[in-house]
Parts: sequence; structure tokens; C-alpha cells
Amino acid sequence: MSLKPDHSKVPGVVIDHSPASTKQYLGSPSIVIMPNGDYIASYDLFGPGTNYDRMAVFRSRDKGETWTRISEQVGQWWSNLFLHKGDLYLLGTSREYGYAVIRRSTDGGETWTVPKDKHTGQISTEDRYHCAPMPVVAHNGYLWRAYELAHGPREEWKAQVLSVPEDADLLQAKNWRFSEAYQHFWSSSQWIEGNIVITPDNKLVNILRSNMRNVSPEEIQAGSDKAAVLHISENGKTLTHNRDKDLIDFPGGGVKFTIRFDDQTQHYWSLGCKQTNPPAYRNTLVLTSSADLQTWRIESVILHHPDPEKHAFQYVDWQFEKNDIVVASRTAYDDGLGGAHNGHDANYLTFHRIENFRDRTIDDPPLNEEE
Repeated sequence: MSLKPDHSKVPGVVIDHSPASTKQYLGSPSIVIMPNGDYIASYDLFGPGTNYDRMAVFRSRDKGETWTRISEQVGQWWSNLFLHKGDLYLLGTSREYGYAVIRRSTDGGETWTVPKDKHTGQISTEDRYHCAPMPVVAHNGYLWRAYELAHGPREEWKAQVLSVPEDADLLQAKNWRFSEAYQHFWSSSQWIEGNIVITPDNKLVNILRSNMRNVSPEEIQAGSDKAAVLHISENGKTLTHNRDKDLIDFPGGGVKFTIRFDDQTQHYWSLGCKQTNPPAYRNTLVLTSSADLQTWRIESVILHHPDPEKHAFQYVDWQFEKNDIVVASRTAYDDGLGGAHNGHDANYLTFHRIENFRDRTIDDPPLNEEE
């Protein structure tokens, strides 16, 4: 008699689940709020049971209480949902280390265009791009998004920024421009999964995860809560970095994070997996804020589990909704079927609501520990 998964202890609302035995793990969550109030969420599948090239899209019409799968795409991966001029888009790669591609939906995510060529959403003609579901930002008449040019070994990947005029057809490759690729050789960390952010003085920066690789555990622990800042030129062609100022202390900087600006507080906010004090992996999700993008502080712990090996709340994507934040999480958690393969290889996509996020403090219990 086959066992059934037990979702009763999983924090939040389960959007989807894939048992570890399938060797199909849930990654790259993204979430967007439609003009009519619907929530749309997406994820991709990775692991030895997949082809590293498929995504699923879900819709909630009751503020995240229940979810329905509305479409699947083959040939789309590492992608974020975003709205532009009333249409819904998916922007990422065609597969693991694939082309940069974009799709458009005019019916809320049920049907999508197919990026077959340079006229229908295939933005690049060179293979080997890496990214994550990162924000698309509108600034000075352009839309901006971070990628990494993933040619060669991981330590040789180069940061890159893509931009396109806001009034252009986003599916036409000719409308997109690519920055020069930026490579740092002096740091032992890999800079990936960048956030395009508008600074307080109306400039653009790319704030990237500082992923420590090929170094000792002590070095990882010392540097894994850092983020790297690249400055983007006004014409979108050049990325620069000041080694003395642009490697910043950032709680959760060792794992993918998303930064958004809140008009009400005039602060930047982020959700990320704190790595230090005490040492952790992806089992402690914290809410952080900054007034200037340089100095960040932890406002509260959002989700936590004492076991870092098979429990994690990671790669979260989120949106402001009035006084709340709505969250889609790549979650590893015990499902009664042996649990997740490990903390990295998540078996759930979950939804969470952080109510009155501006009022939370470091003394508030995590959402999964509230009564």
C-alpha cells in the first residue's frame, strides 16, 4: 500500500509537491499579482528525473488559499513572471545554460507565445546563460534584467545586464541590448543572480549573490553573508565595481535574494537565507531592510527550522500587497515519504503571507511558530 504525503506540518499553503523519490525537484519560484487581484506563481523542475527545461504556472483566485495549475511550458527555465502594459511575461532561459528567452501571455498565464526564433522571443543566439527569477525593473524608458554569461567553468561566469525599450516589442531580439560582460578575478566568490535596483540618487546597480566556491568552510562562513554591487552605466553597456566599497555586508547574501523598494517607508526590503550567527544553510529566512542599499539590518525572522540538512525556505520571490508581503518559496520539508532529498533539492512550492511586515520586529516568532 503506497504512502500518501503528509502536508499538515508544512508551513504556509502548499502550491505543489514532488516526492524526493521522483528525483524531480522544485526550483525557481516566482509570483506576481494580476490587475484583477489573482495571484500567479511559477516554478521549474530540476534534478536527474528531469530534462532541466520545463516550468509550471499556477493561479490563485482567493488570495493564496488554494491554487490551480493552469499551464506548463517546455523550453523555459530559471524564469520570472512580470507584468508589462497589461500582459504577463516569463523571462529566463530556454533550459539549464540555455538561450535567453521570453514568452508573453494575454490571458493571465493559460496560454503563452513560443520563443522559436529571434522574432518570437529568443533574445540571444549564444548558448550558456545562467540566471534566476530576478526582478525586471523599469528605469529611464527601459526594462532591465540581470543575467550571467555562463561560458566555461562556474568561477569564470560573467555578470551581464539586458535592457529593452519599454515601448518596444519585447519578443523581438533586435530590441534588446546587452551590457559588456563583467568578470572579477580577485574574489574567491561567484557573483550570480543579480538584482537590478534603482539607487536613492536615481542610478542603477546590480546587487548580486556572493556565492563562495572552492574555499575552506571558515572562508565560506566569513564571507557568505556578503553581496556584490555592480554599477550600471546610463547607456546600459558598462558594469563597474569599486573593490573597496562595493562588497557589502548583507544578511542572506550567500543565497539568492530579491530586493524591492517600498514607497511608504522609503526603504529597500529583501528576503534571504541568513548564513551566519549562528551558522546556517537555507533553514532561516529573514526579512531585511536598508535606507541606502549599503547598510542592511535584519527586521525579523520569517521562517525557521532547526534542521538545515533536509529543511529549507529558499529562492523566495515576493511582492508587496498593501501592508503585507506575499511569498512563493522553494521549500524542503518532511512530507512523510522520507522528506526532501536534501535542503537544496526542494520537494514543495509553498505560499506565505507576511502580514503587517513593516511592524514586525526581531522578537516576533517566525510564521511557522506562531499560534
